[in-house]
Amino acid sequence: MGRVTIVMHKVLIVTNDFPPRSGGIQSFVHALATRLPAGRVVVYAPAWPGTAEFDARQPFPVVRHPTSLMLPLPSVARRARAVLAEHGCDTVLFGAAAPLGLLAPGLRRAGARRIVALTHGHEAGWAALPGARALLRRIGDQVDVLTYLGEYFRIRLATALTPAAAARMVRLAPGVDNESFRPGAGGAAIRERLGIAPQVPVVLCVSRMVPRKGQDTLIEAWPRVLARLRAEAVPRACTPAEEPVLLLVGDGPYAGDLRKLVQREQLAGSVIFTGPVPWEDLPAYYDAGTIFAMPCRTRRRGLDVEGLGIVYLEASATGLPVIGGDSGGAPDAILPGETGYVVGGRDVAALTDRLSQLLRDPNGAITMGEKGIAWVDREWRWDIVAGRLTGILAG
Repeated sequence: MGRVTIVMHKVLIVTNDFPPRSGGIQSFVHALATRLPAGRVVVYAPAWPGTAEFDARQPFPVVRHPTSLMLPLPSVARRARAVLAEHGCDTVLFGAAAPLGLLAPGLRRAGARRIVALTHGHEAGWAALPGARALLRRIGDQVDVLTYLGEYFRIRLATALTPAAAARMVRLAPGVDNESFRPGAGGAAIRERLGIAPQVPVVLCVSRMVPRKGQDTLIEAWPRVLARLRAEAVPRACTPAEEPVLLLVGDGPYAGDLRKLVQREQLAGSVIFTGPVPWEDLPAYYDAGTIFAMPCRTRRRGLDVEGLGIVYLEASATGLPVIGGDSGGAPDAILPGETGYVVGGRDVAALTDRLSQLLRDPNGAITMGEKGIAWVDREWRWDIVAGRLTGILAG
């Protein structure tokens, strides 16, 4: 058989979600952009504080819109077409299908021969609302491919699409940089900085602090976990100096409520808030943990749902067993009973049981972490994801 050659066209990425603004989608789109062939990608994205410094470090041109938000309006459409023409792009990748995917017809008339749109968690919300559902259906008909994170989202999105558009959907989930997220990434220095002794177990949660992520459920479960360990006299958790701590990494609009909950539960001595952490320091914070837990939950009747939960995979790459919630695509990032467990996002009792189980069995926790490292290396590395994207863009 003859060799199949994939021709890589020049790609224009049109996206609202791009650094230096922080967030999961932003990181996903940026990681994809950096892994496309050099000289074959251009990004068109909104302006944010710090963009000049950030853009200067990128291996591709970034064209910034004058404002911090791009909507499918004539001014944005004109600029997108101008960038497409100026840089000789013939392929378009929308960082998120909704709403900018509505620009697809104009870009196709301007010379785009293939158009691909990524979907995330929020498009599932669009699929549930009549007006937004009609717009999502239009986007599906206007692009060549809609990607989806996992089976949960494929099913939800397909209900809003025409059969032809649904048939063109392709799975594309984020990857993990397992050269950065790995055991030994600097956790000892983080523990020393935070005053956590090397022998103390650390239950870690890394996430933006919003109600969906479930840090409040962790805090509610925490006194029950401590009480159970004290009653059972678990080794390494017998004295106050050796008891586990709950480490909450991140910030967000829910942070004040979480701090109040810690005070109300009288947990100030065993719950640590780090506040916002630079992205480049995150691998070290993961490495400071013993167990990762983020019991995310679906809210607002399915409109506020977890897309995937890349944090679970980053934790697995670092060798931590994970406990995740049952929202949206979060279970796709966990192999139950092998790399961790899935619990109901509001089930304090189940979360207490799983945390206690892993804390009382450190060897079992280590084994789960080792399985997580192997799983990420086998299926979730960024080079694997980049290869899938290259094939999707080439058609």
